[in-house]
Amino acid sequence: MNAVEIEEAVSALAENPFDPEEFPFAFLAAFGNKETTLKRLRSGASNKSDLGGVLQTNNVHISVAPAGEVTRTLLALKASSATSRAKAKFVVATDGEAFEAEDLASGETVACPYREFPDHFGFFLPLAGITTVKQIRESSFDIKATGRLNRLYVELLKDNSEWGTAARRHDMNHFMARLIFCFFAEDTDIFSRPGVFTSTIEQMSAKDSSNTHEVISELFRAMNTKAADHEAVGIARWARSFPYVNGGLFSGSTDVPRFSKIARSYLMHIGNLDWQKINPDIFGSMIQAVAEEEERGTLGMHYTSVPNILKVLNPLFLDDLREKLEEAGQNQRKLLNLRNRIARIRVFDPACGSGNFLVISYKEMRALEAEINNRRDEPERRTEIPLTNFRGIELRDFPAEIARLALIIAEYQCDVLYRGQKEALAEFLPLDTLNWITCGNALRLDWLSICPPTGMGVKHHADDLFHAPIDQAQVDFENEGGETYICGNPPYVGFTWQSPEQKSDLRAIFEGRTKSWKSLDYVAGWFMKAADYGTKTSAKSAFVATNSICQGEQVSILWTEIFRTGHAIVFAHTSFKWANLAKYNAGVTVIIVGISNCTIAMKRLFSIAEDGSVLEKKTDHINAYLVAGLDFIVSPISKPEDDRGRMEWGNKPTDGGNFFLTFDEKEKLLKSSPSAKRFVNRFLGAQEFIRGQERYCLWIEDADRENAEKVPEIRRRVEAVAKMRSESKAAETRPAAQFPHRFRQIQSIAKRYSLVIARVSSEKREYLPIGLENKNTIIGDRNFAIYDAPLWNMALIASRLHWVWIGTVCVRLEMRFSYSNTLGWNTFPIPILTQKNRDDLTRCAEGILLARENHFPAAIADLYDADCMPADLREAHERNDEVVERIYIGRRFRNDTERLEKLFELYTNALTVQKSNKANSKTKA
Repeated sequence: MNAVEIEEAVSALAENPFDPEEFPFAFLAAFGNKETTLKRLRSGASNKSDLGGVLQTNNVHISVAPAGEVTRTLLALKASSATSRAKAKFVVATDGEAFEAEDLASGETVACPYREFPDHFGFFLPLAGITTVKQIRESSFDIKATGRLNRLYVELLKDNSEWGTAARRHDMNHFMARLIFCFFAEDTDIFSRPGVFTSTIEQMSAKDSSNTHEVISELFRAMNTKAADHEAVGIARWARSFPYVNGGLFSGSTDVPRFSKIARSYLMHIGNLDWQKINPDIFGSMIQAVAEEEERGTLGMHYTSVPNILKVLNPLFLDDLREKLEEAGQNQRKLLNLRNRIARIRVFDPACGSGNFLVISYKEMRALEAEINNRRDEPERRTEIPLTNFRGIELRDFPAEIARLALIIAEYQCDVLYRGQKEALAEFLPLDTLNWITCGNALRLDWLSICPPTGMGVKHHADDLFHAPIDQAQVDFENEGGETYICGNPPYVGFTWQSPEQKSDLRAIFEGRTKSWKSLDYVAGWFMKAADYGTKTSAKSAFVATNSICQGEQVSILWTEIFRTGHAIVFAHTSFKWANLAKYNAGVTVIIVGISNCTIAMKRLFSIAEDGSVLEKKTDHINAYLVAGLDFIVSPISKPEDDRGRMEWGNKPTDGGNFFLTFDEKEKLLKSSPSAKRFVNRFLGAQEFIRGQERYCLWIEDADRENAEKVPEIRRRVEAVAKMRSESKAAETRPAAQFPHRFRQIQSIAKRYSLVIARVSSEKREYLPIGLENKNTIIGDRNFAIYDAPLWNMALIASRLHWVWIGTVCVRLEMRFSYSNTLGWNTFPIPILTQKNRDDLTRCAEGILLARENHFPAAIADLYDADCMPADLREAHERNDEVVERIYIGRRFRNDTERLEKLFELYTNALTVQKSNKANSKTKA
């Protein structure tokens, strides 16, 4: 269940008559517990309560209290030894009148009338496996409103199917935006009296809903007509109390979809919510999903947390403004200068969606302005921060409309907060007709025409606020901005998943710059456009991006071009989860990168420590790998420079499948021809290595071919290989038909054992898959192998240090690691190892192998599942990491950023030595 579904279920529970016996089970059902789980709790099979309640292990202890005894019952639940033993996260007590609960980990509590406990449903979302942040707990209204609007939207489309077509989708979305404004306006005194919009519809429309659409249409028409003209154009008397809104929100067609009785009922329910509680920080993102059919299944999971947005905005410009405010103190001249500066700042989000970044920027800047006004004894001063300074581009029309609406709501709420309700109302209507959100493809539009240098007019705009064609003439206001800050969270989309249109977008930006642009993630287009923008006017930009743009081959492709424009990385946040309101903390791993062509002496590098805290490092340079250090690109090395083992590709069969046997086929062959045993070996490809699958292959040396072909089944297979190779379309394959008894490419064969490394593996594993195989196992070309190398090589490859290196310098397939011998292993910086170091590492490798042996026949995929890795195996790896990292710096590293810094330091030192040696060689020559 998602958050919206949970809210609806909890609300239904509170609205129904209270049933003391059924409440605990209904409560759990509302948070997604299945009937089979509830059945076990009802029977007592899994109910661990010692107080006559319901105790679900690792979740919650619930008890229905005697009348008036809710507080005492909650204290008893907390003190219960069963609560402790079952590791319950929450305790809940109610008597049907009062409701109390406590989060046992944080100590946070809820105490409210029973009917109001759905307002706190966000508090309990962990019961459904949904990780929450503080803002979402405080935004139950937004989730409730989103759910109700979604039900209305779906119900309207049932009876107005044409409104769901591409031709009328915009009309439907625009209708929803109008409704949202009206609900907000009637609860915030913008309209003549509280609830007037909803009550007018209820009174003037028939209960059978036959004329509901006509009533709403007349109200929309009134809001698009100046009061003085109401009578002249025939506005119905009952609609004349509604104000002239303007701003384009109600201009154009006033056509409204027809309402069924159910849809009318939904509309009344939505109108009866308290829309004063709307939070534009979150609501815009969530309501966007109402209009996106493919996204409704995840409704309520589109929330981007304010702390995450501030990870972009704070180092981009807000930290500097706060610092200047601190420096200004009570100095009136400095405060005035800072206020003037803030009023001229432009924030531009060229992938603005429903406006989260713009709304948060606006609210934070209004808070700074308000503090300045207080220090200058001008608390009721009208804001000088224009909404037109918060500009965006959005591909889809509905999110673009919601972004404008969210900013309008944010402006009104800030006016109420900082100046008072009376002043806010006096200046709110009519809405301004200027437009600051452009609907279009950001990678195709000229950003300078939307957010141009100071003194130039904006070219792309709309005739009114809520209609945004991009080919309009120049507007009549000058761009008076000072500083420009570009920010946002553009779509990521790896090159494998890009649509033809998206690939074409990247081609338009990168073709002529680099031939390798097809390997770039889609988000790279925004970075390049920002850098190009910065060559024409002063700006600082920062985007959220997939970490892959600062890893592997994309580093040389993208960042070479960005640095060529004169931009540098001025701040960055290394990999972290960009969490949303998603089950099990689902979220993509991202980075934040800020660039500028302005001289900034001290750069800021943020990273997450292993205890979860945020570390900040100040440095004079950040390279494209997001490491404090000089710019360079890690290049492949054909063979290692030291005595580490030589890593080679596995053996490539190119046989049409004829060399391979399943277990049953092997047994059948050996039963009919026992002499074939010497030609059958265990084969290890990727699936066999990672998932422990059994597979066998024919392995025939040249000297043994004649004897092998005396076995009829082997002869048949060899002939099939010869035919397949001779008929191959690949020119390099056809010559191999001359030796059809053996693999087309044979690298090496172990004399004692092989260290095996998967070429492609999941980034979700905490360690790279590496195994030890005997000499009779044939290693396939989906793996790399180091033959007969000392075991200390395994200890290095199995370390977190090596995992970090591979994840940074090697190519990625989607998000999976694509290992490379020349780029990953041969370049891996290894300090000079003493014999003791090698012995210690060897013991660590043996410890890892022994721990795995304890869980035989579990496969790598099972052993290295991050959620259920065996404790002894994890301890073995921890010991290995301890030994490895002490060799490098004498202690454990604090996080991956520190690991990378040390590795790059060693790498650059090695490069310097190599260059020096080459120079000396030339001098001697």
